[in-house]
Amino acid sequence: MNRCRAFKNVTHVIFDLDGVLLDTEKLYTLGVQNVVNNYGKVYNWSAKSQVMGLPGADAAKKIVELLELPISPEEFYKLAKIQYALVLKDAEIIQGAARVVKHLHKNNIPIAVATSSSQDSFTLKTAKHKDFFSLFSHVVCGGSDPEVKGGKPKPDIFLVCASRFLDKPHPEKCLVFEDAPNGVKAALAAGMQVVMIPDENVPVELRKDAHVVVNSLETAPLDLFGLPPLSS
Repeated sequence: MNRCRAFKNVTHVIFDLDGVLLDTEKLYTLGVQNVVNNYGKVYNWSAKSQVMGLPGADAAKKIVELLELPISPEEFYKLAKIQYALVLKDAEIIQGAARVVKHLHKNNIPIAVATSSSQDSFTLKTAKHKDFFSLFSHVVCGGSDPEVKGGKPKPDIFLVCASRFLDKPHPEKCLVFEDAPNGVKAALAAGMQVVMIPDENVPVELRKDAHVVVNSLETAPLDLFGLPPLSS
């Protein structure tokens, strides 16, 4: 765990979806690779690390650019969504995520989800886990929400998410859980503290801005932020 700065108590918690609550990153990789196979390309970590956390249309544009695909971003996105529909319905909750979410909910800590996914994509990925996602106050789907003007790394999605809690907390009272460097940047730009749970391939220099870096949600030091600690 990396502790790199002073901590402030928070009252609300916001979770990213992919790679934090749902084990979807490998499924997204599979979906993209299924598309780029047709052009003799490989969707490697170097490319993926620059795409994680971006809204769908922005991600499509970045992938076409990075892999030099001979199709438009719009055409790629159309093909990718077909693949996503096939693979993302099998998304599972990441080990330990349910325990942390249920712990916070039981202790009356307001929790929400802020994802770059569209509403359709969120519905597809979470279809098997409706009871789990009913624990959250609300979900903001940046890929289709008209109030989210700019995608991560811009702060819009987290500011909108905070504003939709019933008591509308100040951003500094919100703690964000993120896995992607773009998401960390967005949370910090929103004036929030952020705990990062990065993929093992994320280089050290892209982890340094997070307040805390952990290997799993279950090991996050909730008490550092004034939240009830997870019982052993």
